[in-house]
Amino acid sequence: MLDRYAIAVIRWPLKQAAKLPDTIGCSANQVTVAGFFIGLLALPAIATEHYGLGLLFIAINRIFDGLDGALARRQGITDAGGFLDITLDFLFYAMIPFAFALANPDQNAVAATFLVFSFMGTGSSFLAFAVMASKRDIENPVYQNKSLYYIGGLTEGTETIACFVLFCLFPGYFAEIAWTFGALCWVTTLTRVWAGYQTLKVDNTDK
Repeated sequence: MLDRYAIAVIRWPLKQAAKLPDTIGCSANQVTVAGFFIGLLALPAIATEHYGLGLLFIAINRIFDGLDGALARRQGITDAGGFLDITLDFLFYAMIPFAFALANPDQNAVAATFLVFSFMGTGSSFLAFAVMASKRDIENPVYQNKSLYYIGGLTEGTETIACFVLFCLFPGYFAEIAWTFGALCWVTTLTRVWAGYQTLKVDNTDK
């Protein structure tokens, strides 16, 4: 819901920031992997209740995630890079609730499990439609520079990161935030399933 507006704000700074790694010969995929491993440091930080440090690693991961895209647009977008980026993103997203479950299992574990369950809905609907959109050569007018078709929803990347920020700023309210955001994820999943099916069933050979 907010991604298109966030992208409009950060596109120019990321484009400028991408010049340095491009000049020194750093590839977009290297930035993707480096950002992922830095993001992994949020797991022990949050699990040991160093939430400010965890937030720092989350922020660095997201900066790298934006930077790799800007760099890919300079060097050439590839299917391999898009695959690597989205796979590591989804692993990172699932890791954060798991970290909070480790930090306080009694209070957080059930809510964290529900949130990861909800992420399965948003992730599977996103990827399944991207595959079918590619088969049918369906173009996305909003995210034309993405390697995958980005189907919209109530909870996209920007909203997810905002949720993670709230987790770190207010860890005592993790469960309440997780249950609320998880419910919103299911709204996204249901609307994506409905919209995706309606879009794809125009071929009367579908069943």
